[in-house]
Amino acid sequence: MNVTESLDTPAPANAAQRRPIRELPDELVSQIAAGEVVERPASVVRELVDNALDAGASQVTVRLSAGGVRAIVIEDDGCGIPAEEIPLALKRHATSKIGSLAELEGVMTMGFRGEALAAIASVSDMAITSRTPDAPHAQRLEARSGELAPAARASGTSIEVRELFFSTPARRKFLKSDATELAHALEALKRHALARPDVSFALWHDGKLIAQWRKATHEQRMADVLGPEFVDKSRAVDVPVGPMRVQGRIGLPEAARNRSDQQYAYVNGRYVRDKLITHALRSAYEDVLHGQRQPTYVLFIDIDPTRVDVNVHPTKIEVRFRESGEVYQAVRRAVDAALSTTAGAQLAPAASSAAPALETQPSQFGASARGGSSFNAEPSSAAWARPQGLPFTAQQSRLSLADMAPLMAPAPASPLMAREATPGWQGNPLDPRPSGADAALPWPAAADTAATEDWPLGRALGQLHGVYVLAQNAQGLVIVDMHAAHERIVYERLKAAANNAALASQPLLIPATFAATPTEVALVETRHEELHALGLDISPLGPTSLAVRARPAALPDADPVELARAVLHDMNEVDAAQAGRLVTRARDDMLATMACHGAVRANRRLTLEEMNALLRQMEATERADQCNHGRPTWRQLSMKELDNLFLRGR
Repeated sequence: MNVTESLDTPAPANAAQRRPIRELPDELVSQIAAGEVVERPASVVRELVDNALDAGASQVTVRLSAGGVRAIVIEDDGCGIPAEEIPLALKRHATSKIGSLAELEGVMTMGFRGEALAAIASVSDMAITSRTPDAPHAQRLEARSGELAPAARASGTSIEVRELFFSTPARRKFLKSDATELAHALEALKRHALARPDVSFALWHDGKLIAQWRKATHEQRMADVLGPEFVDKSRAVDVPVGPMRVQGRIGLPEAARNRSDQQYAYVNGRYVRDKLITHALRSAYEDVLHGQRQPTYVLFIDIDPTRVDVNVHPTKIEVRFRESGEVYQAVRRAVDAALSTTAGAQLAPAASSAAPALETQPSQFGASARGGSSFNAEPSSAAWARPQGLPFTAQQSRLSLADMAPLMAPAPASPLMAREATPGWQGNPLDPRPSGADAALPWPAAADTAATEDWPLGRALGQLHGVYVLAQNAQGLVIVDMHAAHERIVYERLKAAANNAALASQPLLIPATFAATPTEVALVETRHEELHALGLDISPLGPTSLAVRARPAALPDADPVELARAVLHDMNEVDAAQAGRLVTRARDDMLATMACHGAVRANRRLTLEEMNALLRQMEATERADQCNHGRPTWRQLSMKELDNLFLRGR
C-alpha cells in the first residue's frame, strides 16, 4: 500500500484521540443553562414577570424594542432588592424563595431556581435598578462590569436586558421577525394577566402601547384579554374535588375554534402545558364537539403544593402530579358538570327552575352526578316505548346492546299510525306524560301564552319543511333541529341504561394472540383485575406473546387485538381510569350510531303536542344543546334581532 492510499484511508473510530474529562468553565456552564431558560425574548419576559409577581408588584410594565431583541425592560412596584443583595441576585442558584428541601417540595412562588437572572446576564447586556421602601435611593448594577452605583427610582425594580444573544450570535440567527417575537412576548404576558387580575399590566413596543390591562375581577380580566365573546360564550366552573379545587371558565361547544390558541390551564397560579389536563378536558368535550375543533378554556387548578412537583423543567412550564388519576378525574368531572346543563338553562335559569315539573316518580336511572335527573315520566306499558325507542322500563335497566337494538327501530310515519299500531295506547310517541291516571297532569294549553313562555324553549308554533320546529319563548323565536335534538335525547337515555349495566365480557371462540412487548406482558400480569373490569380477559402465553380470550360484550365488532393494544398503551401512559375511557368511548360511538337511527327523521310531520313534548324533553336532557356529532340542536333569535331584520324602530 502506497503513502497516498494510507493517507486517504480513514482512521478507525477507536483510534481517535481521547479527550480528558474536565470541568467546564463557569462562563460556558452559564450559557448552557441560558439555553434551557432563555429560548427567545418571550422567555425573558416570562422569567422577569415571574420575579416581579413574587416581589408583590401591583403594576408591571414591559417595554420592548425590535420585538425584544434590542431591548427588554421590565418595571414593577414590588418590594425591591436591598442594595447589598443586588450583586448576589446575579449568581447562579442564588434565591430568596427557598432555603431547604422541604420548601422546594412545597414551593408556591413563581420563580425559585435562582437561574433566570444569571442565565439572562450571560447572553445579554443586563442592568438591575432596585429600591426598597425604606432605602433613601435606588441602586443600579451593571452585570458586565459588576459596578454598583446610586440611581433615581421609586420603590420597586427595573431590569434592562439589551442586545439579547449578542455573545452567542449563532443563537440569535434562529430568532424570527420582530413581529413574531413581539407576538410571543404578548402571549407570555397574557398568561400572567389571566392568572393575576389583581395586578395591572402594560406592554409597550418601540414607544407604542400595545396592550394594557387594569386591575379587575377574574371575569372582567378574561373579557379584557380574550375578548367579551369568550365570556359570553362560556360557562363558569367552580368545583371543589377532594384535596383540590377546579375553577375558571370553559367555552361552549359552539364557540370551539380551529386552533388551540385559547386554551389556558394553571396549577396553583402557574401556567402549564400538561398532557394529563389536556386529555381530561378533551375527554369531557368528546360528546359535544364537532370534528376536530378545539375547545376554549381558562382553568385554574388549586392543589396542595406538596402533591405536585413543579421542578421538572427548567422553564417550569411542565409539572408532575403525585396522583395523576385523581387530577384527571377531578378536571374531567368539573368540566363535564359545567357542560351537562340542560337545554335552555343559560337562557332563563330562573324560569326553568320555576317551571312545573312533569316527573311524578323518582328517575329509574337515579339522580345524575351533577344533581339533575334523567327524564322518566313514561307510560307503564312497554308498547308505548316501542314506537319511539326512548324510555326503558325497570326490567330493561340492565340491557345489552343486542337487547337495546329493537328499541331503536325507526319511528312510524305518523302519530296516527303509531296509535293504530298499538292497541289500547292513548298517547303519542313524543308525549312524555304517563298514560292512565297520570295522564291528567297539567299541560300548558297552546293558547296560554303567558304560561308556556315561562319554559326556556317556549311553546311550539309549527314546523318548517318538516325539519325545524319553530317555538316562541320570552326572548323571541327558538328554532330547533328536531332530528338532532331527538338524537341527543335518545343517546343520553341509551348511555344511562348502559352505564347502569355491568360491563360484561364476551368470550371468543378462538383466542386472539399477538406479539407483545415485555411492558405489555408485565401490565397484564400486574393489572389483570383492572382489565377484567373493562370486560377484557388477557393472559400471557409466553414472555413475548399475549392472548385475548374475551372482549367487552358492548363492542362485538371491535378488533380484540387492536382494542387490547390500545387499552394497554393507555394503562402504561397514564392509568386504568383513562384506559377505561377508551372502552367507554368505543361503546358510546356505537350507541350514538343507534341513537341517530332511532331519532325522528326529517320530513316527519309532528303535532303541536308532539313538538311541545320534544321541547320539554330537551329541557330535561343533559347536553341537549348539541347533537351526538357536536352540531347545535337549537338557536335563539331575540326580539331585538328580529326587529333589526325588519328595520323596526329606525
